Amino acid sequence: MDEKKNPWTVISKETRYENAWIRVDHHEVRNPSGGPGVYGVVHFKNHALGVVPIDEKGYTILVGQYRFPTDAYSWEIPEGGGLVGKPLLESVQRELLEECGVTAGQWLQILGMDLSNSVTNERGTAFLAWDLSEGIAQPEETEQLRVLRVPFWEAVARVERGEIRDLMSVAALLRVALMACQGQLPETIGRVLKR
Repeated sequence: MDEKKNPWTVISKETRYENAWIRVDHHEVRNPSGGPGVYGVVHFKNHALGVVPIDEKGYTILVGQYRFPTDAYSWEIPEGGGLVGKPLLESVQRELLEECGVTAGQWLQILGMDLSNSVTNERGTAFLAWDLSEGIAQPEETEQLRVLRVPFWEAVARVERGEIRDLMSVAALLRVALMACQGQLPETIGRVLKR
């Protein structure tokens, strides 16, 4: 099987819905076995971004908010979207400042991911940030946020207990935990997260 060859054949494509953030395309297709079918794809106009900020005491920042699609309250790492084609670091720095009022002197890209590749083309990137400075949060009008500082390993325990379910948050927190266990963190962060 050739991993680079698409086994799906697109017969036609039609945009069924579009707004400033997403576009939904309906495809008439031939599936990999040759049969007729349909495939709906949600195209995201932003690149998903998240950051695990770590302060000098080994604390991280979680953001709590009500999520409309899941009809539930969610604790997450600071997250947001950056326009495709715009530098990812610039966009994630803006999100950390907007949501938490925090800037960071040091940044490291730690993880890339496909967030729900069965129905969307949404891609995400997670960062680690340290050397933090406090400022004033500037949330968007659609955001009612709670900001909580917790020891990093408590955030990981919340993932283990199923209290943090957001995919980007789970992946990014566990990636930092793995890096800590494998001695792959920058020295400053490695010292404060040592177990």
